[in-house]
Amino acid sequence: MVAPFPSSAWAQQDAAVLFRNVRIFDGKTAMVSTPSNVLVRAGKIEKISTWEISAEGAQRINGDGRVLMPGLIDAHWHAMLVRPTPMAALVNDVGYTNLLAAAEATDTLMRGFTTVRDMGGPSFALKRAIDEGLVTGPRVYPSGAMITITGGHGDFRQLYELPRVIGGSPTRMEQIGGSMVADSPDEVRVRAREQLMQGASQVKLTAGGGVASPFSPLDVSTFTEAELRAAVEAAENWGTYVAVHAYTPTAIQRSIAAGVKCIEHGHLMDEATARLMAEKGIWLSTQPFGDETGASALGPVQQAKAREVVDGTDRVYALAKQYKIKTAFGTDILFSRELAQRQGALLASLTRWYSPAEALIMATSTNAELLGLSGPRNPYPGRLGVVEEGARADLLLVDGNPLEDINLVADPAKNFLVIMKDGKIYKNRLSGETPK
Repeated sequence: MVAPFPSSAWAQQDAAVLFRNVRIFDGKTAMVSTPSNVLVRAGKIEKISTWEISAEGAQRINGDGRVLMPGLIDAHWHAMLVRPTPMAALVNDVGYTNLLAAAEATDTLMRGFTTVRDMGGPSFALKRAIDEGLVTGPRVYPSGAMITITGGHGDFRQLYELPRVIGGSPTRMEQIGGSMVADSPDEVRVRAREQLMQGASQVKLTAGGGVASPFSPLDVSTFTEAELRAAVEAAENWGTYVAVHAYTPTAIQRSIAAGVKCIEHGHLMDEATARLMAEKGIWLSTQPFGDETGASALGPVQQAKAREVVDGTDRVYALAKQYKIKTAFGTDILFSRELAQRQGALLASLTRWYSPAEALIMATSTNAELLGLSGPRNPYPGRLGVVEEGARADLLLVDGNPLEDINLVADPAKNFLVIMKDGKIYKNRLSGETPK
């Protein structure tokens, strides 16, 4: 059995699963265990032992000494925006866009990413469909619509749509839930609360310019501190936090002053900003941007901005390491199904700055720690990103040792022999069984 199962039949199995003779990378330590056995039951890891585990009736998977590791986590994903072009995302029928996203969600899980933190887009329905077993995909921590200002990153209106009529009808991008324009503290507060009402696990604002947006230079700072603080207050009232898209020192520092807990990107930060983030315990969720950014789907202005961001990649990781900033891994893949297929390769590319173990720890237990900032708004309580007794059973059986060769994660079709999420097997190349 080598292919994923688009139906929910396999995912509905209730039987316990016993992994025998596996070496465990637990997601936290830079080593693998001695040969061990792992019993999974009711969606959780029930027992780990170097001794035989008695589990009558359990499905047995013989690892033959292969490595069992946690499912991967992408901390900056856009589930609804991977496959369509920017224009298609606006003009496509919403039903078609959701079908595209569902197909991509299945591919995402088959790449070994069992959890994603969605940082902007109308992913609430997709999340529900995955949770209900209607669609095969990773669990989703949704932000809902990105909140931006007039002309800010995420404002995809055309010039002919101006001027905005205050109190008028929502624009197309707002109707579909991609992004929301808010130009005062009160408007920000309303838009943040709307996302929380729909089930956002965190709130996303764009505090500075961005690559993809047509009218948003990288150097601009968008929201005022008062506007940012309005979102922070709304999120904190719901027990969760605000993350902001920000590249520059001014955008980052203003966000920190307003109480933001996580900076997305940060590629143009300076040393003083990095020091401030470390002192305040602010998270950095950044990406190993390289030549492949998805900017080929954009115009020449956006491509020039992409090059500037890419040029900052080495510096942001150097500063993160120098000041020991809490750093999460994400990919921020947009508008390119082909690039999404390299999701694991982008993780492997972290070895330009980190050891394989450090990179894999970042994409498992460290990312899970960031997800925990959602507090009571966490839609999936329980331990993620680790192989420990009592943790959620998100597991990958790897044909090889990724701590020695991280490039194994770049070819998941070949090297991930078993993919499990919540104790349910979605891929098993070691068994001839097929779901009924």
